[in-house]
Order: sequence, then C-alpha cells, then structure tokens
Amino acid sequence: MQEVVLGAMVPLMMLTLAVVVASQIAGVGQQLAALLLAVPVYVLFAAVMIPVGAAAGRIARLDLPGRRAIVFSGATRNSLVVVPLVLALPAAFDLAPLVVVTQTLVELVVMVIFVRLIPRLLQSRTPELIAS
Repeated sequence: MQEVVLGAMVPLMMLTLAVVVASQIAGVGQQLAALLLAVPVYVLFAAVMIPVGAAAGRIARLDLPGRRAIVFSGATRNSLVVVPLVLALPAAFDLAPLVVVTQTLVELVVMVIFVRLIPRLLQSRTPELIAS
C-alpha cells in the first residue's frame, strides 16, 4: 500500500499543478506584461538560493546529497498551497493568483535547470564521496 501511495504522489502533484495552471492560464495571458515584471525576481531568488543553500548545508554539516536538497528546497516555495488563499482575496487583488501561477511556472523551469546545474556546482571534494 505504501508503494502505491508513494507512486501516486508525483502524478497527483502533476495533476494538481495542471488543474491550477489551466484554471489561471487565460488570465496569465491577459496580464502577461505585468506578470513578466515578477519573473526576474523569481529567477534572482533561485540564483541567490544556490550559495545560501550550499552555505546552510555546510554549516549544518550535511553530506553532499543533503546540501543539494537544501538548495532545491530553498529555491522552491509552496505556491500550490498558497493558491487557495490568494483565490479567496478580494477583487482588488485579482492579479495575486496569476502571480502565484507565474511563480510556479518559473520554478518548474528553474528546477529543470537545477537538475543539471546543481550537481556541477555542488561537487564532492574527495574521491570517496563521489562514489556515494
């Protein structure tokens, strides 16, 4: 049973993301100019989290996989958790859900890049750690 639940986790998250993005994508298209102003902030945040996460992992004396995990965790925010909250905001904040969806889309691209980049940036210093 545990294997079924663990195996379903990624497809369920993908489905949730697809539903959230599909519900907001028309608005993203309509407000694209305003939303593009936020994209550099999200990219900069992710870039800053590389040295911050690496340093936090070193300070915590984590192994290499742990340091890499800290960088990934630090660079992502739980935007899908926030979506229901921003959808409940008054009409004056109608751009907020679109900003959260834009953030999620930027994070997805950043995570794809991080999968290749972070192992190159955070490498073990000794040969015995490379094998682990």
